[in-house]
Amino acid sequence: MDISKLSFAADNPPLSVIAAAAIAGVSLTVDLSLSSGSIPTLVFSNGSKLHGASVLLRYIGRTAGIPNLYERDAYESCQIDECLEYAPILSSGSEFEAACVYLDGYLSSRTFMVGHSLSIADIAIWSGLAGSGLRWESSRKSKKHQNLVRWFNSITAEYGAALSEVTATYVGKRGVGKPVLNKSKETEQQDVKNRSRSISGDANDKLKASNGPAVGIDLPDAEIGKVCLRFAPEPSGYLHIGHSKAALLNKYFAEKYQGKLILRFDDTNPAKESNEFVDNLLIDVETLGVKYDAVTYTSDYFPKLMEMAEKLIVAGKAYVDDTPREQMQKERMEGIESKSRINSPELNMELWKEMIAGSERGLQCCLRGKLDMQDPNKALRDPVYYRCNPMPHHRIGSKYKIYPTYDFACPFVDALEGITHALRSSEYHDRNPQYHRIQEDMGVRKVHIFEFSRLNMVYTLLSKRKLLWFVQNGKVDGWDDPRFPTVQGIVRRGLKIEALIQFIVEQGASKNLNLMEWDKLWTINKKIIDPVCPRHTAVIEERRVLLTLTDGPDEPFVRIILKHKKCPPAGEKCTTFTKRIWLDQADAQSISLDEEVTLMDWGNVIVKEIEKDQDGNVVKLTGTLHLEGSVKTTKLKLTWLPDTNELVNLSLVEFDHLITKKKLDEGEDFLDVLNPCTKKEIAAIGDSNMRNLKRGDILQLERKGYFRCDVPYIRPSRPIVLFGIPDGRQQNVLK
Repeated sequence: MDISKLSFAADNPPLSVIAAAAIAGVSLTVDLSLSSGSIPTLVFSNGSKLHGASVLLRYIGRTAGIPNLYERDAYESCQIDECLEYAPILSSGSEFEAACVYLDGYLSSRTFMVGHSLSIADIAIWSGLAGSGLRWESSRKSKKHQNLVRWFNSITAEYGAALSEVTATYVGKRGVGKPVLNKSKETEQQDVKNRSRSISGDANDKLKASNGPAVGIDLPDAEIGKVCLRFAPEPSGYLHIGHSKAALLNKYFAEKYQGKLILRFDDTNPAKESNEFVDNLLIDVETLGVKYDAVTYTSDYFPKLMEMAEKLIVAGKAYVDDTPREQMQKERMEGIESKSRINSPELNMELWKEMIAGSERGLQCCLRGKLDMQDPNKALRDPVYYRCNPMPHHRIGSKYKIYPTYDFACPFVDALEGITHALRSSEYHDRNPQYHRIQEDMGVRKVHIFEFSRLNMVYTLLSKRKLLWFVQNGKVDGWDDPRFPTVQGIVRRGLKIEALIQFIVEQGASKNLNLMEWDKLWTINKKIIDPVCPRHTAVIEERRVLLTLTDGPDEPFVRIILKHKKCPPAGEKCTTFTKRIWLDQADAQSISLDEEVTLMDWGNVIVKEIEKDQDGNVVKLTGTLHLEGSVKTTKLKLTWLPDTNELVNLSLVEFDHLITKKKLDEGEDFLDVLNPCTKKEIAAIGDSNMRNLKRGDILQLERKGYFRCDVPYIRPSRPIVLFGIPDGRQQNVLK
């Protein structure tokens, strides 16, 4: 059934229903004619009605085009229903704080309210918080509920394009239902109708990140429901941080205009491409949360591309050229026409067939467009359309001996697939006139080009050709190496996808060239992981020092303490207290004789004896407990481990940039600036609780930083491998 309108009282808008419609792309006409106290009603075109916010929310969840918004297995569906019943508590002043405390704990280890994707449960809770106005804003600023704030910010950043108009319209300074502007009821109703003709598509121009600027840019001549976009990576490597910006911008505009998004693999170069890259690009796109309507391949259109090439040859708009490549490049730079430019269409077709056959003569040729060799824009000087390449294609084998260039295939396939707007980074700026000229010669529909700046990072190579060199020469462990700027690489190093999305959204669709610092990204990441990740203890193996407590416990005893004092849901850990404990050499070196120091999670100790070797290294300490001493007055707060056989072996791994220069100059060879040392492993021992770590777990080693578990505990002889996570402070704590 088609929805006719959503009716509700002006003083009680069903924010969750409106927000769900905005996210799901359901167009609603708003009617504010119901009297105060009336329940919201969904009116259908045939006169049928549904009543009540929760019922309407479930209806939108079931009928929306977003998978799993409500319809799930029996258990998760019931969980969603449970959240819908709980959400109204947020509008109760007396129970609001208690509800926030409960939700904060519930979200300590969750990204979504239910399962692993957005549901109407998230929308209901988000709307309850947003609708409480100043009460929630005050709670956010107090930093009391960091898990809840993290989740709220993530939803806001991810779906801000749809939600910003909802909140701007329906959430006033004093909460839901208070008009933002003081208007007459009639004017207010008309204004809301105008602004809500398509709540999700006609959203506010700003995609609001949790604490950053907005995208705030429109696509030219875009119509709600008619926009079609494509994200078209070449399957010649894994998705990297630069590609992520393009993928997320396509996602943003597709959602904003309720349009389609096609994931197209630009597979026109069999020498570089493989199924491995296709499979991993699909994984990376899913990791970013980018939803697409179809997956296509440029190779799907090879027959049609060849037909178009022959059409241009017959029309005299393309010719076959056998000029050697280096000479051709020189002639293009100097505006010199090729001798083959005057070939007749008949001769060009003969040579074209030689190219198709992959004959010796054909292999000497390429197909070029006949554009303008005197144009100041060198991209228009007869670009290459087709090249011979007898190498088999990863999808279609050895069927073809010729392959189209990107410059030829892209404008044709864009038009054929109905793309309305092609998003391209500004590095293609000079080739945009070429794109449109080729479409004009082909006689196909013109596609709008929308430019955005390429995301460049300091000390980082984003060229897949250069990254491939590191893989092939064994300089890294693979495309998911933590030193790589690939999505899999930075996630393996410990970056949360929420942080990457927030970082890229903050850059927006600006066309200004930007060279970004990694520190900013890692700072965002720290704000996400610090409030929730468990704390553990490690001591560096090299020259670790034994401290003997003369009055320490004769028999070891165990206490259960929180893994994170400010986050009980992070769990508990067992800490063993013994007469002999291990300290880092660096800590032992900083202790003076008769100094009172604090052992974290235990109490104070007075150091009575310090024994050093001939090189000045501390080899032994002796002290007495002084548990009644004040931890506030001591200068040193030390981490320690009990001297037991339950400790685990650790390998702490730190990484550095692959090159030593922030930005390569034009023509500079990256091989000249390779970093000779990019990986450092340090042996350590850790508390026994780390035996329970799983691969991918994020933790903090007290006073040493944040780490991601890459290899969990397997057996005593094999160390747990922990990758150091940068925290944005430009220093390596293990150096």
